[in-house]
Amino acid sequence: MKTRLASGAAALAILVALPAVLSSYQLSLLTKMLIFGIFAMSLDLLLGYAGLPSLGHAAYFGVAAYTVGLLALRVANNFWLDFPAGLLMAGGVSALFGLFALRARGSYFLMITLALGQVLWGIAFGWRSLTGGDDGLPSVPRPQLPLPWALTEGVPFYYFVLSFFALGAVVLWVIVSSPFGRALVGIRESERRMEVLGYDVWRYKYVAFILAGLFAGLAGNLFVYFNGFVSPSYLNIVFSASALLMVILGGAGTLIGAALGAAVIVFLENLISAYMERWVLVLGVIYVLVTLWAPHGLVGLVRQRLGSPPA
Repeated sequence: MKTRLASGAAALAILVALPAVLSSYQLSLLTKMLIFGIFAMSLDLLLGYAGLPSLGHAAYFGVAAYTVGLLALRVANNFWLDFPAGLLMAGGVSALFGLFALRARGSYFLMITLALGQVLWGIAFGWRSLTGGDDGLPSVPRPQLPLPWALTEGVPFYYFVLSFFALGAVVLWVIVSSPFGRALVGIRESERRMEVLGYDVWRYKYVAFILAGLFAGLAGNLFVYFNGFVSPSYLNIVFSASALLMVILGGAGTLIGAALGAAVIVFLENLISAYMERWVLVLGVIYVLVTLWAPHGLVGLVRQRLGSPPA
């Protein structure tokens, strides 16, 4: 416990100090990594701890981003209204979708989450008068807060995102370390055994599903402020598949692994897309290589080298 706290504090100190040595482009890339780190950790709560592989997780990311974008552009650029509304919409949609998705298991659960996510993508793509269709919603302003520094600048916005990343990581760590989190791991290993022990398995999975949607919504809120833009691509299967790969690459069932996987994928996407357009093809190749050579992800590979069992 003390070692983990010390490691977390050291990592946070490094993240706080990094803007002093990074260029504006590098700082922007690091900001994006933190946002997608939250997104990946939210999916890890489902996949790594509850054993629920979702291909529609971008639905909650996208619906939160659209909510914040629409409110900021057409109602008022009020952080205290827009940001909670994005979280509320993400939580509400995940609560609704969970009622349908959790009726299935295994590959059927995977396909239902994909189908539900595509429904939202279709609405965003077709409802042009509201969402802008495939043109999206440009020029979403960043929040105006009573701070000494404007969030339109790179460094203040980085610390804004970092504060939410740190808070989200701590809350998720508390969740997965709690009796609730340990029950999720038990459900992942054997639902039947947990039912025999008296656990309401469906209720545990449903709560995990909603919590994962809320944290995905948090990432969506931050990303629309980061990009100043939202489009149907935020809801599509490629976004969901990228999040799934982030978790698998870093190591499912380890929050640090999910965040690490997100950083690697964001870095590779920016590097490779500068030289070729077929980033999705590369994404597939990475998935195959990870499955073959590092089935427990990067964290599992490191633990194996150090002689520790994978999580």
